[in-house]
Amino acid sequence: MSDERPHETPCTEVLGELWLLLDHECAQGRGDALRRHLDECGPCLEHFGIEEHLKELLARKCGNEQAPDALKERLRTSIRETVLEQAQVTVEHGPRGRTVEVELRARTPDAAPPQRVQVRED
Repeated sequence: MSDERPHETPCTEVLGELWLLLDHECAQGRGDALRRHLDECGPCLEHFGIEEHLKELLARKCGNEQAPDALKERLRTSIRETVLEQAQVTVEHGPRGRTVEVELRARTPDAAPPQRVQVRED
């Protein structure tokens, strides 16, 4: 997706957070970084415009309708499976408790290095 110029925030991160930006759910600093990237990167800005248009269309056509519970559950399951496909999860049980490590793997060459999150339960 990149326009071949290096960016402070990689295109894959920006594209992964477009809906957070559209829904005003980003922290202020993160939202500013995403907007700076969109100002610099034509392909990502174009993708943002498509997502923005889609959101407006969905709001107009499905404004007050609620999704059936079965659909919501299928979506949750699909999202969970997608996240797990893109991550490597390691659970270790030891004398000091349980440690869970999640490594997110990117699928594109311009992506940031893998991110690791480690949680220890004592």
